[in-house]
Amino acid sequence: MTRLLICGSAVTDLIFEVPDFPTKPEKYTAEAARIVGGGCAGNASVAAARLGADVTLVARVARDLIGDMTLADLTAERVDTAHVLRSDHGQSAYSAIHITPDGERMITAFRGRGLAETADVSQLSADAVLVDTRWPAAAETVLARAATLGVPGVLDAEAPVADALAFAASHVAFSAQGLRAYAGVRDLRAALATVAARLPGWVCVTDGAAGVTVAGNPPQHFPAFPADVVDTLGAGDVWHGAFALALAEGRGEDGAIRFASAAAALKCQRPGGRLGAPDRAETDAFLQRMTR
Repeated sequence: MTRLLICGSAVTDLIFEVPDFPTKPEKYTAEAARIVGGGCAGNASVAAARLGADVTLVARVARDLIGDMTLADLTAERVDTAHVLRSDHGQSAYSAIHITPDGERMITAFRGRGLAETADVSQLSADAVLVDTRWPAAAETVLARAATLGVPGVLDAEAPVADALAFAASHVAFSAQGLRAYAGVRDLRAALATVAARLPGWVCVTDGAAGVTVAGNPPQHFPAFPADVVDTLGAGDVWHGAFALALAEGRGEDGAIRFASAAAALKCQRPGGRLGAPDRAETDAFLQRMTR
């Protein structure tokens, strides 16, 4: 089984389905609600596990109710949480999320407080690693471990992106917002060219329904697969988990983008954040239909 080492944010999401986003200091009634696991690394871990990977997650929570919920959900999804660090006196991270009928979302996130500052991954091995930007000290250590092992080190580059992470990763996958913030340039093509000229590794930008663009001369664009969007929450994280897994399996960057885009498209057609992450059989079947 392909092994992934994933590092970063693991939280619990409180999701409220609403007709419109709140705009005034009033009481609002949700049409539906659910509590699910979340966080960039947490979502990517679950997505990769459902796609058949053996996933070890390096994350941090506190010994509180939210921490208990976060770990229980990850364990139920067959993610190895033995290296999730728990602090005795901190507060675990969690988010309140509003989702409208068109699948768009508004997120209020509490990043946690008093959580672990570093992690020891010197004895861990994997076929690829994936890190987000929410725990930079640990992410830098994990990317260094990837370099030692000689395996792909993927950065989910959401703002703010530290130079140390961007230069340490073999593959940097920016979100549109993350790329604009890092480059200081509004136009995505120009921002991608600016950043790619600085960074030593492979670079792309993911832009939701607009697809994925890979830096190059000329840049290469991969359209998103069509989807009847219900909920975009966690779709980017699913993409990153699937992308890292596909690289670990030796698909190459182009094949990994197509595989990840298929998984993300399927997720967008289902509600509940990462509850909608697909398994391997349906992702392979969808990809086969879309590329005939």
